[in-house]
Amino acid sequence: MPNSSPAILLVHGAWHTSAHYAEFTSALRSKGHEVHVPRLLSVNGARPPNTDLSSDTDLIRSYVESLAEAGREVVVLMHSYGGQVGTNALVGLGAETRKQQGRTGGVVRLIYIAAFAVTENNSMISVVEAFGHGELIPLAFDFAEDNSCVSRDPKNLIVGPGRSDEETDAYIAAMPRWNGKTMYQAVERCAWRDIPVSYIYSTADMTVPLDYQKSFVEKMREAGRDVDTFEVETGHCPTFTKFEEVAKIVDGVVSKL
Repeated sequence: MPNSSPAILLVHGAWHTSAHYAEFTSALRSKGHEVHVPRLLSVNGARPPNTDLSSDTDLIRSYVESLAEAGREVVVLMHSYGGQVGTNALVGLGAETRKQQGRTGGVVRLIYIAAFAVTENNSMISVVEAFGHGELIPLAFDFAEDNSCVSRDPKNLIVGPGRSDEETDAYIAAMPRWNGKTMYQAVERCAWRDIPVSYIYSTADMTVPLDYQKSFVEKMREAGRDVDTFEVETGHCPTFTKFEEVAKIVDGVVSKL
């Protein structure tokens, strides 16, 4: 495909790998898109964990920089925790910012998918606590002594309905442990302040509830950022449970760029 089309890069969620997005990325590729899904270092399954938000930030920044330096425009999709990573990693890599520096390439659009579009000095946990839900953390997540963690009820809290039991069980079985300390690490920078944004709401999300998602969009708009929004009626993993619908939304956004 011609290099004039933006490359799509997906920053995946916690407990996920690129394999969890196979159907979604296939749907995007079938529409003519080039898709990259680098595996975040914090889900390497190490015990005790040896990587965190900083490692993930460096990885995504380096990956997108390499595309930008090759003159490519990039659309960055972020799912769940991936929103925290992308928000932190991509400051200064916007196509407009690079153009002002006399450089080509860069990020032309951020698309958050039920993802944490937080502000500086905030983390996933600070959002949960701001909503008064801090006491639910140990009920939702099982932390080992080494701070690696898993969801206590991934079938209901993370995936939700929409696929067969067999498909959902296989999806969950492929989830590695994750460094739970990463939930508490605040972002230092905020890429959405200078890169255009779209947000895909997941209306029945049990992990990043709809009121959290709407609060992210509200804060971005209060900061002067226009945000296009879309809704998918499903749980926290729309790229699995409603992958064709999400691919259609993303294709529509990218085709207008």
